Amino acid sequence: MSMRLLFLADTHVPKRARDLRPELWEAIEAADVVFHAGDWVDAALLDELERRSRQLVGVWGNNDGDALRARLPEVARVELGGVRFAMIHETGAAQGREKRCAARFPDADVLVFGHSHIPWDTTAPSGLRLLNPGSPTDRRRQPVCTYMTATVGDGALRDVVLVPLG
Repeated sequence: MSMRLLFLADTHVPKRARDLRPELWEAIEAADVVFHAGDWVDAALLDELERRSRQLVGVWGNNDGDALRARLPEVARVELGGVRFAMIHETGAAQGREKRCAARFPDADVLVFGHSHIPWDTTAPSGLRLLNPGSPTDRRRQPVCTYMTATVGDGALRDVVLVPLG
């Protein structure tokens, strides 16, 4: 049986947007597990995601203060559908990222991260899949705001899709 996953990062609510877009809230409510890779900014968004998600996995980011850091880890780990996920906000420079992350997270199959607001989907030579969903509220130099969806089950991550937001 597969599970529907949704990946978010760098929401920066309420600094970059007052709230998440309605279509994103619908996708969050439909997902089996929601990952948020940090930079929430306000604990009110964490409260709302906890309320509206079936299961939430989150970490704090560099823009998250003491209230969020008290409730969230720097690194989260969870196994879903036979796939080992790790999540952290920041992984450093793009150059050498796969090698660095594979060395730091040798026990993970998938590493979810944020910070850059730039979508990323690569696989390290070790087999570690690295995913950054971009940002659903602050596109920076990207053409549109984004998040990611996927399915997981039977030991495999499938159907990874970068979802653009208008």
